[in-house]
Amino acid sequence: MSSSAMVGSAGTWARALVKISPYTFAAIGIAISIGVSVLGAAWGIYITGSSLIGAAIKAPRITSKNLISVIFCEAVAIYGVIVAIILQTKLESVPSTQIYDPESLRAGYAIFASGIIVGFANLVCGFISRPYILMHQNGFLWERPLLSLT
Repeated sequence: MSSSAMVGSAGTWARALVKISPYTFAAIGIAISIGVSVLGAAWGIYITGSSLIGAAIKAPRITSKNLISVIFCEAVAIYGVIVAIILQTKLESVPSTQIYDPESLRAGYAIFASGIIVGFANLVCGFISRPYILMHQNGFLWERPLLSLT
């Protein structure tokens, strides 16, 4: 399709997206689930690790207690991998004549959206680790969320 034909006709983006294989969308969603989850975990480990090094210098006895924060950040990456495996098992082979059926397109878009949601939720978890550390350092900030839960 030439670029002049795409500019002149209405709804070309929708038609272009429909012509992309649903397997492509599913694969991109699975890759985003793993990749962005690992980025979030890496960022969380970086932030938490640098804080733990500073805390270990001031009070060496609390080093092993604070390693749980790093384990939580690693769990974010593991969660992304688990979701990617689950999404991979949802892929089914269909005949080439049925690839562009509405059901196949919907399944590809659903796996794509699931991968994006999980990946970016885990990325936010990695970014949120810094305020969590600050809440631990300041007792007043730590008591307010606990009181609001009760």
